[in-house]
Amino acid sequence: MCDTFVALHKATADGSVIFGKNSDREANEAQILECHPPGSYPPGTKLKCTYLEIPQIEKTYATIISRPFWMWGAEMGLNEKGLTIGNEAVFTKIKVEKKGVLTGMDLLRLALERSGTAVKAKQLIIDLIQQYGQGGICGFEDKKFVYHNSYIIADKKEAWVLETAGKFWVAKKITDYYAISNGLSIGSDYDEIHPGAEKYARKKGWAKGVFNFADAFSDFLFTKFSACKTRRGRASYILKKNNQNISVKSAMAHLRDHILNHNRFCASRAGTPLLGPGAGGGKCTKPIMVQYNAENYKPSKPFLSNTICAHAANALTRNASQTTGSMIVHLAPEATVVWATATSAPCISMFKPIWFGQGNIPGLVIKPSAHFNANSFWWKHELLHREIIKDYQSRIKIIKNKRDIAENELLDLVYNQNKKGIKISQTAFDKHQQLIDEWTNEIKNTSIKNPPGYMYRNYWKKLNKRANMPL
Repeated sequence: MCDTFVALHKATADGSVIFGKNSDREANEAQILECHPPGSYPPGTKLKCTYLEIPQIEKTYATIISRPFWMWGAEMGLNEKGLTIGNEAVFTKIKVEKKGVLTGMDLLRLALERSGTAVKAKQLIIDLIQQYGQGGICGFEDKKFVYHNSYIIADKKEAWVLETAGKFWVAKKITDYYAISNGLSIGSDYDEIHPGAEKYARKKGWAKGVFNFADAFSDFLFTKFSACKTRRGRASYILKKNNQNISVKSAMAHLRDHILNHNRFCASRAGTPLLGPGAGGGKCTKPIMVQYNAENYKPSKPFLSNTICAHAANALTRNASQTTGSMIVHLAPEATVVWATATSAPCISMFKPIWFGQGNIPGLVIKPSAHFNANSFWWKHELLHREIIKDYQSRIKIIKNKRDIAENELLDLVYNQNKKGIKISQTAFDKHQQLIDEWTNEIKNTSIKNPPGYMYRNYWKKLNKRANMPL
């Protein structure tokens, strides 16, 4: 499960475009953050995607991507032209093909490598779905985890949301800001649609009256238990609240958010619009808020994955619900800056700046896999994360202030002192590495005051055993 948002020029404090995504996957599914140079290939070259081999094109763009270690495709990323994409799993009434197709992550990476603008990327994804289909087994250990996809596709000028159900699709141009989660969000207010979508849905008896793509094609059960409406409602509320003042710093807070926003009665109750212009959704009375913060949030408590910063907690409803990577892309006119954690759990981690043209990302030479590696940046942070969740309420306090100070220093370097490049990235990763070592040693020597329940501890014990964690 994941959450993705974009804010366009009118919604941001500096008139830029700001994109953010939390990639939520299985807890032991380490994610790789990496740079790829532009490519040139002779005619007849084949490209091996996650499950399918397709013809390679002559030239590809340089990319920065974040991907689960075992797949070719990416969860999120951008290219040298400033094109930025994030995808979401969505659950539909159309059967998901498990073999001989491209995954949603493959489609995302292909669009980044082959497209220079949001419009071209949107069309390329549509064309590839028509040609090769989409789906595939998308779980790491859970081989039953299959889905279709939605995307936010942005460049420095515009952004689109593209949502799919098998080979059917619908698209909407974003006017100010938009958030997507693990459910179809485009109803009747689309700008473009597959020419046969409405006819097919009506023939199946899925649509009556005014055609609504999301209502017609959504699978009720999986969409409901993904808790996507709660998370999307919260994300849209944050964007509306910060409208015209959205910044990189507010985007960091957005991806760390642990507040529950219950808006399940929105569709049927009149009142103030909750989601804002261009964001979709109905109207709602004042949302019912359950406040969680560093002092009282408990990762073990919610039954469903209903917070933006996601934490795995049980094998039934929150197994593929650990934020294993987070990325913010700041598409400013003068330069593009990527802010990434390169770790799980953004509430515990630190965002660090990356630019194109600097080669390998500092500190990420060792690629993580399914098992603990003391030399892997992702797994070293994961050791800290799993020590903190033994008593989250007490232990998060040990790191929060120092993390915020270090992160604010980086923001100052980049935006006030106009520093950029490999040296700044190296400094950021070195500082975070130092802090991880200090915090891990300190927390290991801190007594547990408020342990979570047995079921939660046992769930993580099994995960730790499978990952060979030294806990």
